[in-house]
Amino acid sequence: MEFAGALRQAIQASGLTLERIRHRLGRRGLTVSVATLSYWQRGRSRPRSRTLVAALEEILQVPSGALVELLEDPAPNSAPVRGAVVRGGAGQPNGAERGRGVRDLWPDPERYACLVGQLDRSGDHRLERLGVHDVYRLDEARRSWTLSVRTVLRAAGDDIDRVVCVHRTGDADLTGAAEGDAAVAKSDAVGDPAGLLDVRYCRPGRIRAEGGLVAFELVFDRVLATGDTAVIEYELGAIGPPAPDGYDRRFSHPVHDYVALVQFDGDRLPARCYGFTAESSASPRRRLGELWIGTSGSANLAAGTVRRGIVGIEWEWH
Repeated sequence: MEFAGALRQAIQASGLTLERIRHRLGRRGLTVSVATLSYWQRGRSRPRSRTLVAALEEILQVPSGALVELLEDPAPNSAPVRGAVVRGGAGQPNGAERGRGVRDLWPDPERYACLVGQLDRSGDHRLERLGVHDVYRLDEARRSWTLSVRTVLRAAGDDIDRVVCVHRTGDADLTGAAEGDAAVAKSDAVGDPAGLLDVRYCRPGRIRAEGGLVAFELVFDRVLATGDTAVIEYELGAIGPPAPDGYDRRFSHPVHDYVALVQFDGDRLPARCYGFTAESSASPRRRLGELWIGTSGSANLAAGTVRRGIVGIEWEWH
């Protein structure tokens, strides 16, 4: 029903009748009846063609992927959607990438689906990610880390009051994460065992953490209408010692502008630092080139447009 509700709201916001939508699809060589469109928005059936749904996104003027991704996420037995690429110098799409789904971005897809399924994601597909800036800080002894995130969002619909964020925090097999499983947290307060230390320009909603993953709602300081923007900031802290080799972000929604900065405290710096991308959690990393570590002890990676996938920074100490 999440797809049906999103489609129904997009149709209402567009002001187009089902007949006009059918006509515009027909001009693109896509044939669908008014009755079928009605079934889709009422949840009686769902489209099978992602090409057709992508055309609906353009006609209804919603962000790219807003409807397509709802055909499969977060249901465990759903079909894959368009895959992960970074544009602007960080890779181009191929057939394998287009076949990847959102859940494949995470080492434990079932746990990811379980956690995000407990949160209110009704507005996520109607939020356009204008920019995401990450600052990952590693202490001098390489025993603790913090992550500061700043995200700029724009509403592509009305009555949107929150966004859901997902991070990895507590598994030794995960980049930039701690050893051991994080405790299950079901708290509305900042500073809970899931590692959410601080939020700004918003407030925390429900928080769920288990097995090295944390998912939480951030509630805006006002309800957004179409075209409104929101800026949110939050900070995550370590639950245990970090993995030594890198930090990355998993993109389940397109982002127009992404910047990752890694700050190494102290005098000891890595011997080498690289940017990388990956199609999924199980895919090999594709290096983008060596990154310069400046006198401030930091390295950064800037990507133009990220559609879906994994983008990060890795380093070597010796």
